[in-house]
Amino acid sequence: MPRSRTLRRVALRLAGAVFVLWAVATLTFFAVHLVPGDPAQAILGGPGSQASQEALDRVRADYGLDQPLAVQYLAMLARLATLDLGDSYALKTPVAELIGGQLLGTLTLALLALAVAWGFAIGLALWSTSAGRIGRAIAAGIELTAAALPHFWLATVLIAVFSTSLGWLPPVANDSASGLVLPVLTLAVPLAGFLAQLMREQMLEALEQPFTTSALARGETAAGIRLRHALRHAALPAVNLSGWAIGYLISGAVVVETIFARPGLGRTLLRATELRDVPVVIGVVLVVAVVYVAMTVLTDLVSRAVDPRIALEERA
Repeated sequence: MPRSRTLRRVALRLAGAVFVLWAVATLTFFAVHLVPGDPAQAILGGPGSQASQEALDRVRADYGLDQPLAVQYLAMLARLATLDLGDSYALKTPVAELIGGQLLGTLTLALLALAVAWGFAIGLALWSTSAGRIGRAIAAGIELTAAALPHFWLATVLIAVFSTSLGWLPPVANDSASGLVLPVLTLAVPLAGFLAQLMREQMLEALEQPFTTSALARGETAAGIRLRHALRHAALPAVNLSGWAIGYLISGAVVVETIFARPGLGRTLLRATELRDVPVVIGVVLVVAVVYVAMTVLTDLVSRAVDPRIALEERA
């Protein structure tokens, strides 16, 4: 019986993942076709190419762009079903190779930002729950301010302070570790505000539970209770939120990579959207969706490892 439940759970997960990818591909396909412009122009070098009408007609026929939109949509689904992302209209290279060359940079940026956000959130939650009412009020103000900061504004301020005024860090991303600091902070600070607020509330709730009194009676220190007991309970909702956070961070990478001139999926997506490079747009969005689904599964596994009650409740 447990094995059949596990298989059913895996099947539901796979079906959910396929549905998400289909929905993302469908919405992206029709959204891109609502943008004014002609994809045939992108294939021939953009609006400045001054391609002849004969050349445009030939390209539309070669790429199937003269077919009804529904036919183009079904052709796209058939291609994606074979894991073929197609070729870039503008660059004339396979989309898979194009994305493969940019994926690592964006994932590195997003994962570093997630790690930094977690570090800030844990530190702030531990401090605020031990600092009394005034400390909690200060922490609440910091969390709210951080969560409300737009990426583009924060990036501009960080460049003005740490690059222009102090000269400590480069204003554009480069191959050195210092070139990653400002982009990572730009992505991490708003997310840290969300996570810290969630963890502080959950930690305060955990500190009022009976197991806290029992631990104190056994001689556990206040710091030990926070680190070994309350923090684990407070971290669970934040772990579940981390799957969503990866999607949020990769979306934010569009702005951050553009401002800091950093190569990555964000800049690739922005450029492809401007050129109506449909295969690249759909390919990047699909890859982001796959990463999001994978992170959701990973956070689910981590939640089960942190709190075995989840698995026990499902077996009941």
